Amino acid sequence: MPTEDDPLNMARAYWQSRVILTAAELDLFTQLHTKPMSAARLAAIVGLDLRAATRLLDCLITFGLLAKDQDVYWVTSAGEPLSSRHPETILPMVLHLNHLWGNWSGLTEAVRKGGNPARSTVTEWSGKEQKAFIGAMHVMGRRLAQELAAAYDLRPFHCLLDVGGASGSYTIAFLRRNPELHAVLFDLPEVIPLAKERLIEEGLLHRVRLTAGDFYQDELPGGCDLALLSAIIHQNSPAENLELFQKVQRALAPGGVLLIRDHIMEESRTHPPTGALFALNMLVNTRGGDTYTMSELTALLEAAGFQRIRLVRRGEKMDCLVEAQKPL
Repeated sequence: MPTEDDPLNMARAYWQSRVILTAAELDLFTQLHTKPMSAARLAAIVGLDLRAATRLLDCLITFGLLAKDQDVYWVTSAGEPLSSRHPETILPMVLHLNHLWGNWSGLTEAVRKGGNPARSTVTEWSGKEQKAFIGAMHVMGRRLAQELAAAYDLRPFHCLLDVGGASGSYTIAFLRRNPELHAVLFDLPEVIPLAKERLIEEGLLHRVRLTAGDFYQDELPGGCDLALLSAIIHQNSPAENLELFQKVQRALAPGGVLLIRDHIMEESRTHPPTGALFALNMLVNTRGGDTYTMSELTALLEAAGFQRIRLVRRGEKMDCLVEAQKPL
């Protein structure tokens, strides 16, 4: 009998993924979470072929994400996070993964040529797609941000510079952990309103200065004693990371600390396994992004003028932490 790690099952795993991505793209989980209904009613509301919609819904039942009685379908507890109405919805991340589908189809050419000539980039996304991406980062970051804020000693610091801070998940978690901390959140002009909205909801806007800019083009705001690069370095080439580290070094107060949160690969580059797979995600989705080993990262940080570089947390899910200090 084939097992889950059977090569054939691995090869056709995309079948299951495509079913879930299509259901998410059509927002079927939200529709059925709002009100159980028949396939005919759902098809009429969403504008679907009835036979095709029924086959899709029945397949989702076999995944445990939907259930039905007679011809009425509803979302199970396992499927509820795929609804936009769930308080901890993962739908934005699933929609982001759906957006990456086309780029992943270019993996073969990327391996042949060292890059994906047909990739679409973040800068080419529509406002809706970019908002979904920011939402995805919030979904991924909210619990992990709280976990890492608790794991890292924030008491010595007075001002956080959150570079590419998106909707503010890490700024919020760090400020909650250290009541004396203030922050500067730096991100693209179109992202800042999303961060402001989130900070208002959390009652923390009075402790945060929102600064619009592009860290590829602009210098970073100065004066902070802690800088965070959370899930940033993997989208960059080594040269881009060196330039970014130099900007952070210039912006930090003397003796300030740079904290990097990302996959940090072992020297074999096969562990953590999620990091090895994510390196391919960067191959098909970015110009020069990658996952990095500690030795690669150390060399870049030293070249940028940092010292006392150390891995302060190991992890399997992009939750490694690297610390580096600017000289006094």
